[in-house]
Amino acid sequence: MTGPQRATSIFDSSLPAILRFCCAVIFGTAILAQAQTFQVIHNFTGGTDGAFPLAGLSADRAGNLYGTAQGGGTFPCYAGYGCGTAFRLKRLGAGWVFEPLYEFQGGTNDGDHPAARMMFAPNGVLYGTTYGGGIHNNTCGDGGDDGCGTIFQLAPPPTVCRNVICPWDETVLYRFGGSPDAGKPTGGPLVMDQSGNLYGTSINGGCCDYGDVFELSPSGSGWNEALIDNGFPDGGPMSGLAIDTAGNLYGSTESPYAGAIYQLSPSGSNWQFNLIINLNNIMNGGDGPEGSLIVDGAGNLYGTTFSGGVGNGGTVFELSAGNWNFSLFYSLTGSDGPQESLTMDSAGNLYGTTYGDGAYSRGSVFKLSPSANGWIYTDLHDFTGGSDGSLPISNVVIDAQGNLYGTTSKGGTGTNCYQGSSYACGVVWKITP
Repeated sequence: MTGPQRATSIFDSSLPAILRFCCAVIFGTAILAQAQTFQVIHNFTGGTDGAFPLAGLSADRAGNLYGTAQGGGTFPCYAGYGCGTAFRLKRLGAGWVFEPLYEFQGGTNDGDHPAARMMFAPNGVLYGTTYGGGIHNNTCGDGGDDGCGTIFQLAPPPTVCRNVICPWDETVLYRFGGSPDAGKPTGGPLVMDQSGNLYGTSINGGCCDYGDVFELSPSGSGWNEALIDNGFPDGGPMSGLAIDTAGNLYGSTESPYAGAIYQLSPSGSNWQFNLIINLNNIMNGGDGPEGSLIVDGAGNLYGTTFSGGVGNGGTVFELSAGNWNFSLFYSLTGSDGPQESLTMDSAGNLYGTTYGDGAYSRGSVFKLSPSANGWIYTDLHDFTGGSDGSLPISNVVIDAQGNLYGTTSKGGTGTNCYQGSSYACGVVWKITP
């Protein structure tokens, strides 16, 4: 049996959980409710700003926020539905200025429908992926209509821009070809090693068309792509990757049914695959590890599951470095738990979002704090599905003042998102402690 089935359109009922739209059980501690100030800092309109920000945000050193929206823009990829955008929210005093950075055009040259958050390279360049666009053929499970996806780069203009809106320069670094190549990048962000190589995962392609792990390496003439793993014969990657200081890669796969966590270790010119844990063997450990893992300074892994656990709303867990012992930190209550990676602050607190848990079944933002008696759960915000947003597929970004930021894939006040649809377009939110 396999996990959630993968597809290619946000309006397809079989879409993977990382892209689809549609309280907690305690382990040794008590639930805390904490007063927070919640604020929407941008409502997407479906125009040049975009619509449906499926991924979360990245931040630069100045605290400006960067993200992608899967839809919107002025270039149509479906009837009345745009190809997606990349954007920046720039700090201006106590407020924010929304700046469109790029509108994806689709077709064979450009990508469309970015579904993962972008990552910053040390030189300030952004790298990301698109779920569609690029090479069009019949190997990516969509009849060849939408392409197999791309890897792109966004860079600031080479000269000083004096206009109000200053788009960045986009370069497509690689166009996926589908089986036997990779195809359809997952919703996890790319990661970079110390040599500047990029790594990610796909849900199509590989030897068995179950997806693969890929590497993109810079060369004098451009970028070279190689598949690290030879395909996932029992179900493909479910999340993006995490990387530790030794260059080991960590991710999750959708088979066996509850999901599994794996490690890929560099070994000369090859990679060694190691199955760390099968969640099917962990009582109440959760099902569907869809969010990417994170690694702390000691090499411990932290992750989440989308469903399962005592409360059926997903779980938060740790895998200890060395022996990979599994520790269940928390079991959430609801029906649709986290779909993106956790965030850890300098005090060791963990932050995350859920897709459909919370008091209104429209998602939530939570905090887990370590204590002598276990982990303390704090509910930071329950989305109502109205003007505050709905159904977040987002990480949590923390600024120097401890403010939290993220996105919701739907909700808000913008309604011009898709022809004939009543979907609201999503928001960027801020929580002040």
